[in-house]
Amino acid sequence: MDEPHHRIRALHTDSTITVYQAYAPEIGLPAVQEGRFPAAWKRDRMTWIKPSFLWMMYRCGWGAKAGQETVLAVEITRDGFEWALRHACLSSYVRGVHPDQAAWQRQLKRAPARVQWDPERDLHLRPMPYRSLQLGLSGEAVRRYADEWTVAIRDVTPLAHEIHALVSGGDLDSAAQLLPQEDPYPMEEEVLAPLQG
Repeated sequence: MDEPHHRIRALHTDSTITVYQAYAPEIGLPAVQEGRFPAAWKRDRMTWIKPSFLWMMYRCGWGAKAGQETVLAVEITRDGFEWALRHACLSSYVRGVHPDQAAWQRQLKRAPARVQWDPERDLHLRPMPYRSLQLGLSGEAVRRYADEWTVAIRDVTPLAHEIHALVSGGDLDSAAQLLPQEDPYPMEEEVLAPLQG
């Protein structure tokens, strides 16, 4: 079956969706222990959440990049995730989606969330011909993410290392079986249409 060019694929339940982030251990480990982000986590910065496990692996080098050694699976409410999408703007100007560049810049200034679509990755972290969502949260969205939406935070660094070892050893079937089950996420077309650049 052909994948649509833009699609949100995620591990989700009836009430939650799992997104991924990677941090240095001094942020990541307390977040796991406390089930919430520690005081050292910067609320005044934009934070990017990624529903795609393999895109996160590409970004953090399987948890080997400096400052990204602790890979977190953050389970958040679907209500919160969908609030962010409804209040989001594309992270870059797209002719045909926005009336003009000035209108996009005005929207960008107001929006507490930003959407970016990046090529999905395979087990070798090579780009696929279709894209996965990255969602940037700032201002009100960051506060809601940390204080209201987060249900649980798990350390999936050991899983990242285990899958990477299997891929490195050529056992792609076993590696694929360990991947989180990311299914198409149901989202109204009228919400997603203006976010597909």
